[in-house]
Amino acid sequence: MNTITNIFAQARNAGTQPISFEIFPPKGELSMESARSMAEELAKLDPSFISVTYSAGGSGNKQATAEIAAMIQDDFSVPTIAHLTCAGASEESIAAAVSDMKGRGIRNVLALRGDLPEGYKPGDFKLAKDLIPRLTEAGFCVGAAAYPEGHIDCDSMRLNVEHLKQKEDAGAEFFVSQLFFDNEYFYRFREQAEAAGITKPITAGIMPFMSKAQISRMVFMCGASLPSPIIKLLARYENDPASLRQAGIEYACRQLTDLQEHGVDGLHVYTMNNPEIARAAMCALKVALVR
Repeated sequence: MNTITNIFAQARNAGTQPISFEIFPPKGELSMESARSMAEELAKLDPSFISVTYSAGGSGNKQATAEIAAMIQDDFSVPTIAHLTCAGASEESIAAAVSDMKGRGIRNVLALRGDLPEGYKPGDFKLAKDLIPRLTEAGFCVGAAAYPEGHIDCDSMRLNVEHLKQKEDAGAEFFVSQLFFDNEYFYRFREQAEAAGITKPITAGIMPFMSKAQISRMVFMCGASLPSPIIKLLARYENDPASLRQAGIEYACRQLTDLQEHGVDGLHVYTMNNPEIARAAMCALKVALVR
């Protein structure tokens, strides 16, 4: 199964961009059958890869991440990335996670700090950059997160870009960006990263807004800015959830096609476990390709 590094290189040589999806394990008791059904629908769209997250806030069945990632690549021949967070983790728990992923044949890992789970104390790894060398030494192709508007805990864009460079220097081979709703932030961030000497590919992460509550939660969790067109859509469809949902998908598709036209390194769709979102994104990008 291809490493993500090879996927980006092959796409660059072909003059294209990797298009990928993200899914997350179901909360509570894991239903591998529902995960398999969702993975089957996504695999039909022929993505470059699929990433599988931990549950939000580090809760839930973490082993399900590796289990689902392995299932996707084994059963549907789609390369996968297993997320791994290190907040509150010990050397022993990371060693166990590494052993589990290697045993399942996983080759690609996204190293993240994550949120400290409730009741946990800080562990042996403070930041993602501390986890990256441990994973590269284990033989994984390692990626990390990028923050086009800066991490919510970091007020300085200069420091934000420095942190990205530190991740690259630690061994990160690719980056996946946090969601954003204004492409101009990503383009400025890309310029800053290039000026700082960052050479690894940065794939742009896009999540459609599906409800007022969801977008409010995302803004406060991630610090993403809300552009005027979205505020107007929220006001227009405040009492029409179905139309707001459709407007959110269409807005995300316009973001994706604009990013594609601007030659970004890759496009990553946060599907929220909804194949409908993935299908809409691929349809929009195929239309863009034939213009």
